[in-house]
Amino acid sequence: MSDVTEPGSYFVANYPPFTRWTADAVPDVLAAFAAPPTQEPLGLYLHVPFCRKRCKFCYFRVYTDVAAADVERYSLALAREAAIAAARPAVAGRPLRYVYFGGGTPSFLSVKQLERLVAGIHESFGWDDAEEVTFECEPGTLSEPKVKALKAIGMTRISLGVENFNDGILEANGRAHLSAEILRAWDWIKAADFPSTNLDLIAGMVGETDELWRATIEQTLALEPDSVTIYQMELPYNTVFVKDAKGEGRDVPVADWATKRRWVSEAFDRFVGRGYAVSSGYTLVRDPARVHFRYRDMLWEGSDLVALGVASFGHLSGVHYQNEAHWDPYLAAVESGRLPIQRGLKPSPRERLIRELVLGLKKGTVDTQRLAATYGIDPLVEWQDAWQHLADAGWLAARDPLPVLTREGLLRVDSLLPVFFEPVDRPARPSA
Repeated sequence: MSDVTEPGSYFVANYPPFTRWTADAVPDVLAAFAAPPTQEPLGLYLHVPFCRKRCKFCYFRVYTDVAAADVERYSLALAREAAIAAARPAVAGRPLRYVYFGGGTPSFLSVKQLERLVAGIHESFGWDDAEEVTFECEPGTLSEPKVKALKAIGMTRISLGVENFNDGILEANGRAHLSAEILRAWDWIKAADFPSTNLDLIAGMVGETDELWRATIEQTLALEPDSVTIYQMELPYNTVFVKDAKGEGRDVPVADWATKRRWVSEAFDRFVGRGYAVSSGYTLVRDPARVHFRYRDMLWEGSDLVALGVASFGHLSGVHYQNEAHWDPYLAAVESGRLPIQRGLKPSPRERLIRELVLGLKKGTVDTQRLAATYGIDPLVEWQDAWQHLADAGWLAARDPLPVLTREGLLRVDSLLPVFFEPVDRPARPSA
């Protein structure tokens, strides 16, 4: 298989894959909302789709150059959707265990809009029992008063989208911020003393070199975040990079997968040498006893997740769903008092097992004993040929009592996971 970074997605975000989710399953989703509550933990995701600029590698549902009135209308719709969802039998009265503000750019909203939105969430759900409330930020959208407001309204984990510290790389990849904005925002965040802070990086952006990557790692170490997230650059088909390259008949000059894995491994070594611990194929934490990823861990182990906002993805009572993926139908549904569901999928128990197996393995090890007890299928036995394949390739360090990936396996984990998929779900994927 080629090691070139070709157009396409390799990151495994869910299972079964989104290509199998259909509008025919919307009645299943509505039935899930109308069903009695499950015993699973309940989380809440809010999608804020606005950005100052669209990054050239971005494939999310985002809007730029939006009118202030549209931002206001959308922020009101999120609170309205929260009230609609929270009143459904499967959700009503259940405490939120985690909340996640993602995007887009949640910090695009004004302090007034954020305060009103959070007040609405508290009125509908409440999050006094939440173990983690995460808020994603873009440096250039922050101000010192906004950072203080985020602390005051209850955000417990701030994740700053840095990606790189080199201004030339940031500009070449279409980021809205420059390094001076990163450092200024970080001073405000540190002064606010949030319980947990995270910096996001991307290995292999256009223009990256060994020297520049190492400089970004050293700068990140100097800021001492509680956790660091490092993704390897990929090129989904709907990105500006891929569309422009196709129109001009050229390739996108992104590092190959071997180089990106080496860069991430070098970063892991530097952070581990400074006392951090590897938490997944993408994350390191400075104090594992104190810093956790509740959103990640509960979601990957099958928690319910109510998703608010355009194009957002949720999971309730064993059923996957996605909201309306475009502005007008999303707002029309919410403003008329309806759940804005566009499509869904009701996976079988075996498919839910596979989902928890492959997502859990992203952490480098997965509790197959818990999965066997929950689903009545021992993954070590059911997929013994797949485990043997990983071991023979040098990507599995141990199998019993729990599987453990090697560093090399962990750094390419998304490309390994399809060996556990059902045959119908194993399309050709880019090599990683």
